[in-house]
Amino acid sequence: MFGLTKKDTLLLIVVAILTMAAPFLLNPFPSGSAMAQFNAGYPDLMQRFVIYGLFAIGFNLLFGLTGYLSFGHAAFLGVGSYSAVWMFKLLSMNVIPAIILSVIVAALFSLLIGFISLRRSGIYFSILTLAFAQMSFNLAYSVLTPITNGETGLQITLDDPRILGVSRTESGGIPVTNLFGAEMRSTYEMHVGSWLFQFNTGYYLCAVLMLLGFYLSIRIFRSPFGMMLRAVKSNQNRLRYTGLNTKPYTLAAFVISGMYAGLAGGLLACMDPLAGAERMQWTASGEVVLMTILGGAGTLLGPVLGAGFIKYFENIFSKINDTILHQWFSALPDGLEDAMVFLVHPFIGKGWSLTLGITFMLVVIFLPGGLIEGGQRIGRLFRRRTAKPAPDSAPSSTPAE
Repeated sequence: MFGLTKKDTLLLIVVAILTMAAPFLLNPFPSGSAMAQFNAGYPDLMQRFVIYGLFAIGFNLLFGLTGYLSFGHAAFLGVGSYSAVWMFKLLSMNVIPAIILSVIVAALFSLLIGFISLRRSGIYFSILTLAFAQMSFNLAYSVLTPITNGETGLQITLDDPRILGVSRTESGGIPVTNLFGAEMRSTYEMHVGSWLFQFNTGYYLCAVLMLLGFYLSIRIFRSPFGMMLRAVKSNQNRLRYTGLNTKPYTLAAFVISGMYAGLAGGLLACMDPLAGAERMQWTASGEVVLMTILGGAGTLLGPVLGAGFIKYFENIFSKINDTILHQWFSALPDGLEDAMVFLVHPFIGKGWSLTLGITFMLVVIFLPGGLIEGGQRIGRLFRRRTAKPAPDSAPSSTPAE
């Protein structure tokens, strides 16, 4: 089905079901309960899950298949955001033209950077991409202020000369992004007992595009092109000795990866029409590296899991404070309660990065294949326990008559 094997088709279907049912799956606790703070089923966070999952999928096509580690992919994320916001300012608030332009501009920009950076490999390639990203950040922050609006960030205003839309609504406000009239921020709320489930238009647009990107990544992984990229990662020198020119393949992988990043940046602008230079900082590039390695570089589903894991820590785990900790340990004696809060405090709230760093270290040391490897080990363990003992094939001895 869809040109995929049965195994890949099943994986795509499972991912599609989980993605479409995310409003239910990410809200396991009742709204008024003490555990409701761990719910992640609200639109803004769900959008970030799939957008950064898409970003990580694209990065994995470069790093996971070819082994080229880029520290400058945030430049394409930022370029995609700026392109989308300019499309909103000049043409229309419809997200389709903005998404298309963000992908095209990111492709051209990545073609330029990749053509230069891929003249080197290894750490030199990584340093070149980092240098380009930092140059892009500084250009957006100060030099290209008329285009990027500097540190304030580029955003839509009431004075935008929008060709195919109005500059202000009938009430005098700024128009919102939409998909042929369906507003991206439009949310339907469903109350089921004490549970609240939210279904957001913008989330489902991002989810559909993420699924398309995931499907495309599967096709690339299983294609002869993907096999060539794996060969580049395995031993590029041997390929060159056979007379093959590997640069067109690596450049194509770099551009495709940049297009994924541009699409993710465009989607960020579609959800919130604001583009700032901070999206091009080296920290944003490092974040997608962490996502890919944490989930499992070179795997299909790993980058998506890594992106969800990090964004969950950043948005949910970081909100736990001392008040919540006291509620958790309220059953303990006062002295022990204060001691437990004191011990846990450095790892939550503003210290969430410490917990994430420790988790990343443990994964790298004990699970080099990331979260995917951990899931595979657990699966093998359960299969080993449930496997029935093989019957004794030796012939039974019978007494001679």
